[in-house]
Amino acid sequence: MITGKLKLVDNDEQYYEFIRILRTDSRIIHGFAHNEPITPEQQQRYMKKYKNNYYICLWKSEPVGYVAQIDGDIRIATHPDFQQRGVGSFMINEIMEKHPECYGKVKINNHVSLSMFEKCGFKKRYYILERE
Repeated sequence: MITGKLKLVDNDEQYYEFIRILRTDSRIIHGFAHNEPITPEQQQRYMKKYKNNYYICLWKSEPVGYVAQIDGDIRIATHPDFQQRGVGSFMINEIMEKHPECYGKVKINNHVSLSMFEKCGFKKRYYILERE
């Protein structure tokens, strides 16, 4: 567990690049449904539209993860150096306080995310099947 207090803050322009770099980190990108590279320009355009949907998790003033909700779907990433230390669960619980209608869509083979959502009280309800 993290020692010290975690804090969730509103997203602003100073965190856009942190979100982009974390989202495309080779250690975690496999967990996302879409794992194409994101350019800084693409990130800027995306953030103009969704900036207010994102929150940044800080530990000792350092960003260690982000959580967002887009149309009720939770988007979350924890920096690999801070995984398995309670950061993800903290962010899920915090966003549920702000947006209790949210849900999580998790890749079936992403056991870490499935476990985290279940630890936060979520239950599996649906499978989405897609052709490859």
